[in-house]
Amino acid sequence: VPVTSYIYTPLNQLKGGTVVNVYGVVKFFKPPYLSKGTDYCSVVTIVDQTNVKLTCLLFSGNYESLPIIYKIGDIVRFHRLKIQVYKNEPQGINCAGFASLTFEGTLGAPVIPRTSSKGFNFTPADHKMVEALRVWASTHISPSSALVQLCDVQPMQYFDLTCQLLGKAEVDGTSFLLKVWDGTRTPFPSWRVLIQDQVLEGDPSQIQRLQNLTIDILVYDNHVQVAKYLKVGSFLRLYSLHTKLQSVNSENQASVLSLEFHLHGGTSYGRGIRVLSEGNSDVDQLKKALESADLTASLPPEAICQSEHEDNLLSLSSSGSVSLYEVERCQQLSATILTDHQYLEKTPICAILKQKAPQRHRIRAKLRSYKPRRLFQSVKLHCPKCHSLQEVPYEDSLHRILQDAATNIPDSKLQNTSLYDSKAWTTEDQGGRTVVIHFVKNNGILPLSSECLILIEGGTLEEITKLSSTFHSVIPVKSSQEDLEVLDLSMPFLIQEKAHHYGYGKVYCPPC
Repeated sequence: VPVTSYIYTPLNQLKGGTVVNVYGVVKFFKPPYLSKGTDYCSVVTIVDQTNVKLTCLLFSGNYESLPIIYKIGDIVRFHRLKIQVYKNEPQGINCAGFASLTFEGTLGAPVIPRTSSKGFNFTPADHKMVEALRVWASTHISPSSALVQLCDVQPMQYFDLTCQLLGKAEVDGTSFLLKVWDGTRTPFPSWRVLIQDQVLEGDPSQIQRLQNLTIDILVYDNHVQVAKYLKVGSFLRLYSLHTKLQSVNSENQASVLSLEFHLHGGTSYGRGIRVLSEGNSDVDQLKKALESADLTASLPPEAICQSEHEDNLLSLSSSGSVSLYEVERCQQLSATILTDHQYLEKTPICAILKQKAPQRHRIRAKLRSYKPRRLFQSVKLHCPKCHSLQEVPYEDSLHRILQDAATNIPDSKLQNTSLYDSKAWTTEDQGGRTVVIHFVKNNGILPLSSECLILIEGGTLEEITKLSSTFHSVIPVKSSQEDLEVLDLSMPFLIQEKAHHYGYGKVYCPPC
């Protein structure tokens, strides 16, 4: 079968509306992440010998079909990349038939393509193109300075880490624990996340043997889904990992400093997780570091103190107190920023309980429970006459009111008037319930459904909810001797999608 010949367009010759094949060196990238829709997304900025940059926004329903990029300096080949103009700059997007190859950008490394595709063309000309880009990038693209070993990390630092996964566990709905190592030891004792042994996936004996060199990383939000599917033993690169030095106080121990590791949510600065394949030069280098790691090195005195402190907290947690993880999480920066009382120092809750009221305090704590459990319960029905407050009815109460109203037989004389057109039918499987919908006219003309007000007799709560999503407004009614009238006003008299309007206090109030 003859090999297809491809023409590659330099990045300084791209034009909007064309589909091209390009080569480039990765200058910036975001590992694939789940977009707001159902697809995965990856952002890649490439540059070539023309020194022109091209940002590509790539989407795919398959995580693995996106470019397998490990670090800045990798070389990519994109086939059938569509060029569009965005803010007067060319932008690449994938279209039908899009395919990619990724190569390590290190000079002298084997030219092995990374791809999820089972079949692709790679000719001697392609080999020369990769080597030429490697030579050019070695003098024009600065290697990533973010890649750091654990022995060199410092507090309040953002860095990339190449490591091996030893264990993992789900902590809560928004965070996940990864136990990793890279063969070196941190300059400070590493923070430990307290979890139950039975939920930790991994070899307990290996984790125990390597505990001096293992760190705990908490990943949050959108990275949790990726972390769940990581295989223990795989080699990882974590991008934009954050360290923080935390002081932990105890009644029986002096203050201890521990180094926390967090992979925060979002994709800013390329934050994410990537599994590295076997044969990659960084993986080979990591394996050598793991093989030569000193497993017999003793912990520094601070680490021993830290371990004892964790044991104390573990016993407290089992007796009903909070774990170290919970204590540390509730001391992180709040999502809500206070705009007043900034002069007040944060006070522990235990200190507040020992003081007499009234006092002013600022606290930072973890929410354990709250009332009311349902948001609508924080709103009350108010009578302006007697000033009584009543609860907004639950759905069960509304259902019963509508069920009682459905026993009322609609009056055919009140249907199809000059004000509205009516449509009536009888349900077959619900005891012969009669339902009537009155479509209110506007100047004698029926408006569009999105602008139409309807009156409904005999409808259930589920039916009314569905109708409110189609029509502008819905009013539950029943037939009286002379006209249609609204139901018991503990029932909303007007429903507009999720907004329920009550007439309580003006017409109906049980105490009055």
